[in-house]
Amino acid sequence: MATSQASNAGLPGIRARVGRALDDFLDSQRGTLGGIGADMLPWMDAIAGLLASGKRLRAAFCYWGWRAAGGEDCPQIHAAAAALELLHASALVHDDLMDASDTRRGQPSVHRRFAAVHANGRWRGSADAFGAGAAILIGDLLMAWTDQLLHGSGLPAAALRRGQPVLDAMRAELICGQYLDLLGQAAGDGTVDSALRVVRFKSAKYTVERPLQLGAALAGQRPAGDPAIERACRGYGIPVGVAFQLRDDVLGVFGDPAQTGKPASDDLREGKRTVLVAIARERAGAADRELLDRLLGDRLLDEAGAKQIRSILVETGALAECELMIDSSVAAGVAALTRAPMTGEAKLALADLAVIATARSD
Repeated sequence: MATSQASNAGLPGIRARVGRALDDFLDSQRGTLGGIGADMLPWMDAIAGLLASGKRLRAAFCYWGWRAAGGEDCPQIHAAAAALELLHASALVHDDLMDASDTRRGQPSVHRRFAAVHANGRWRGSADAFGAGAAILIGDLLMAWTDQLLHGSGLPAAALRRGQPVLDAMRAELICGQYLDLLGQAAGDGTVDSALRVVRFKSAKYTVERPLQLGAALAGQRPAGDPAIERACRGYGIPVGVAFQLRDDVLGVFGDPAQTGKPASDDLREGKRTVLVAIARERAGAADRELLDRLLGDRLLDEAGAKQIRSILVETGALAECELMIDSSVAAGVAALTRAPMTGEAKLALADLAVIATARSD
């Protein structure tokens, strides 16, 4: 199964080519920042470390959106798709700061990294405030670089004009989804519907639907003006994107830290109001619901407390229900490909990508 998936989706090759495009771009930016001063180079080290790993799924969906609309394999689409990795890195830097996360991909999060630089240098002021400020600025820079890499990809100006509105919508939805997540943790009603709204805007559209639309737009299709293309991108992208985030939520509580790069209890300490948690709250008895509400978001939560939460998630059937939702969402997304106006090669690749994105352990 894994061999077939790799063969149809071509993910290792996409990762390698996107990685080379990122390396080339970062090399040019290292010279630019270094020209400002040597004290800017730690930014490049932090950015390079963050971009060195990653699943490259958004880039892969963009690539296959391009191929689905008839685009040929070429270096230009790999560079354009790589721009989404910069956008994703920007989101991760800001997300980690808002969640007060200590780690990302097995290394210190950017704000923690620069707080440590401040502390080690015995500089004036607050180390945490310095780290937060650096992370905000680095995240903003990565967001700006998204346009720079896309427009420097070598694609024709007409293609870039078609793609820009999709990228703009993608960024706006991501930012709004991030706020909905923040709002949900602070004042949300804790329902499954509320959690799914966050998932759709913060993850599903941003991870699958919009990258797919961007690739198609760059290749010459205009999703907003072609109902068939728009339906295909949405019909596949939303359910597969939801399944992707549901898997992420499960791994955030039950995953192996060696695989995920983050402690298994981080989402619980951060008080993430996920679909998994919402299902458990709806099904739990009064005592278990009170325990969930008391422990979820406790920054001092220990492993014993995390184990109690995991038990509730299992015993209420929330974990099993999430797994069923993942399977049904993937099936719905793949079914939407049947009549989609896409090349047969792209349909096979996207069917495999749906499984790769949602059956992962990292």
